[in-house]
Amino acid sequence: MMGAEESVVEQGANYTRIMFGACFSIVFLFLINAIFRGAGDATIAMRALWLANGINIVLDPCFIYGLGPFPELGVTGAAVATNIGRSIGVLYGLYHLIKGDGRLQMHLTNLRLRLDVAWSLFRISAGGMAQFLVSTTSWVFLLQIVSSFGSSAVAGYTIAVRVVMFSILPAWGLSNAAATLVGQNLGAGLPDRAETTTWKIAKYNSMYMALASALMLLFTQPIIALFSQEAEVLAYAAQCLCIFAYGFIFWGFGMAIIQAFNGAGDTMTSTYINIFCFWIVQVPLAYSLALGLDFGPVGVFWAVFVSDVLAGIVGVAFFLRGKWKLRMV
Repeated sequence: MMGAEESVVEQGANYTRIMFGACFSIVFLFLINAIFRGAGDATIAMRALWLANGINIVLDPCFIYGLGPFPELGVTGAAVATNIGRSIGVLYGLYHLIKGDGRLQMHLTNLRLRLDVAWSLFRISAGGMAQFLVSTTSWVFLLQIVSSFGSSAVAGYTIAVRVVMFSILPAWGLSNAAATLVGQNLGAGLPDRAETTTWKIAKYNSMYMALASALMLLFTQPIIALFSQEAEVLAYAAQCLCIFAYGFIFWGFGMAIIQAFNGAGDTMTSTYINIFCFWIVQVPLAYSLALGLDFGPVGVFWAVFVSDVLAGIVGVAFFLRGKWKLRMV
């Protein structure tokens, strides 16, 4: 359905099957980490991610290439290693949640169903679910457009996206801190401090993203060369990485603002921004540039850049209105 070539389908089917079948591991990893961050104990969440990703990094070459006693599974081995690492990260988080010496203690009595709490959680999270649905479906559509230009374009695009996602991890951490601090300050009846905190985090986020952007632009070729030696793949990946890097500062600012809305319980504003930037602007623009004007995959890259910049601008405009201060549940 995504337009992959037969060889890609053949190599990727087992990988996809395992990733879908074991997706509970990433769901619980995110859930438990969010619990600790919300309780102000972000160090445990960080350690869980370090453990999960560290194990993944070590096991990846073992399962892919069959090092030592490990079987050689090829691409499938990456899925096996990823889910082993994530599952161990989940167990680490559960251990600290259950053992009872931290800020939160979970007991068997907490497992009973409380419909009032469940409804409240669903109501608050509905906007967050919509945000992920909007962003994920738009990404799938963009990948489908890129796949129409061949496997090299898909490989280059995927490499660039993976590099970008790794490079912005500190920015995501700061943005999550914005959500936590805004929620805590509004809960304490301190809306002005919540606003001040958000602006500071947005500034620090932009500073980090500016540094990351400069490094991406200066060392584009060496970074991409770590993942592929095919000339066509390198060309697409380099173009994508550079274009994305141009919008990093706006993206960093926008990430902090969006998470501030979420922390205030105003998840629908974030959802509306995502719908506008991703589906009303990004997807039609990508289709028009890539296929309508024959820009090829580069058209998709520029559409992502435009939507990232626009998300930052629109987010700030809504934040300045201040209505989010009144939405704390």
